Amino acid sequence: MPAIITNKFRIHNSEQFSESFSESAPNVYYLGIGKPQAHGTSTRPDARTDNEGTETAPITPADSVQEEFYVFDDLLAAKKVTSSDVSFAIPRRNWTTGTVYDYYRHDYGNRVTGGTSTQTADSGATSLFDATFYVVTEDYNVYKCIDNNGGAASTVKPSGTSNTILTTGDSYKWKYMYTLSASQQVNFLSTDFMAVATNSTVSSAAVDGAINNIKIKTAGSGGTNGTHASVPIRGDGSSGVCSVTIAGNAVTAVTVTAAGTGYTYGYVRVADINSAGGGSLSGAELDCIIEPKGGHGFNAVKELGGFFVMLNTNFEGAETSNSGDFTTANDFRKIVLIRDPKSGGSAASATTLRGSKAILLTGSPGTFTADEEINQATTGAVGKVVEYDSTNKILYYIQTRFNDQGVDANGNLTAFSGANTITGQTSSATGTPSTSSSTVDNVAFTSGYNAGEIDADTGDVIYIENRSPITRASDQTENVKLIVEF
Repeated sequence: MPAIITNKFRIHNSEQFSESFSESAPNVYYLGIGKPQAHGTSTRPDARTDNEGTETAPITPADSVQEEFYVFDDLLAAKKVTSSDVSFAIPRRNWTTGTVYDYYRHDYGNRVTGGTSTQTADSGATSLFDATFYVVTEDYNVYKCIDNNGGAASTVKPSGTSNTILTTGDSYKWKYMYTLSASQQVNFLSTDFMAVATNSTVSSAAVDGAINNIKIKTAGSGGTNGTHASVPIRGDGSSGVCSVTIAGNAVTAVTVTAAGTGYTYGYVRVADINSAGGGSLSGAELDCIIEPKGGHGFNAVKELGGFFVMLNTNFEGAETSNSGDFTTANDFRKIVLIRDPKSGGSAASATTLRGSKAILLTGSPGTFTADEEINQATTGAVGKVVEYDSTNKILYYIQTRFNDQGVDANGNLTAFSGANTITGQTSSATGTPSTSSSTVDNVAFTSGYNAGEIDADTGDVIYIENRSPITRASDQTENVKLIVEF
């Protein structure tokens, strides 16, 4: 039984996701980074690295329960995503001279009357949101193409912010929709996507059910040459009027002189053309292009296909203004989005959260090096160094479920514990954990140990991306723009 999920359902889902950041009882989202060790190969079917840590191309994550557990094994830190970090988005389409743009039609994909073919755009698109019917200019103004002059190339850039449909020198017709603000340009503009938002001035001026474009489907024959005015637009709306030009006894142009209101369908009768002076025209058929609900510009998000949501997050060095939770001593290869994680047994709320574990050492341990293996002979615990803070004698580390990163010789993931010596395998560092409870640089230790600020395996991991290694530095900011398509 033929059926579809409409694009409105996709819009609905994007709206629900966007609203979840700001509603009265919002979800809490964190964008995290992880995997300081190399992507690699192994003979073990569940492994993600080999013993030598040979760097290979990142693999596509699996959508599985196991993959979600992997995320917390090597999670380094996460930053809260707020409502101001979120925007509806659409594919970016820059206006470029010499390009043939599609024009807005309400019936792309519908069967053409009298045949079995479907209505397609000049680009070949069979749906509105696959069509190239809007552009952004170098002025960051966004315009919807109302008419493309019979499929000709666009050679005059649209400009201005008038609420009326503008006609450029190349006979294209455009409708101004909105302008990307300075903030949107910085935060929600990428090579491939851009923010979409409704301009309130444009929205309030929109006319529901107006008809501003009528296309010639069949030119007909036998008409009286000339321009014949005051031809009514029939349908379920009112006050629509057009003029029809006949040359060579066939229709060559149709101009809307009054757009009317309230149309959800419309048509121009040949009899009305003839009554207006068209003579004995026959066989002509004209397509009235029906505007979206509310009219052009009433709701830019729905009209331009805003079923994408863009999240924009900056990782600024060590995030020193937020407890310095982001290490700059190691790289990362994974980006994740986690919904409603816990911290210390309660719902997470801090701006940043550290994911790596930590041990406070005493004495003169020497210097542990990033990515080296550490062991505790007494317990059999194994880990990998993320960073060593020699000033405060804090050893940050991760433990995974793999033999070369966290599991002991018996296959157990054993925790470091007690005042038992910890030894680096590639450095000569040897440290003794503190036996006291204390706080050093906002890290609270109980008997020398801290489990990190993100409770493992809490919340829902809703996005995972493996990347090539990204090296961090204290004076560096990584800007991550995550595009979610619904």
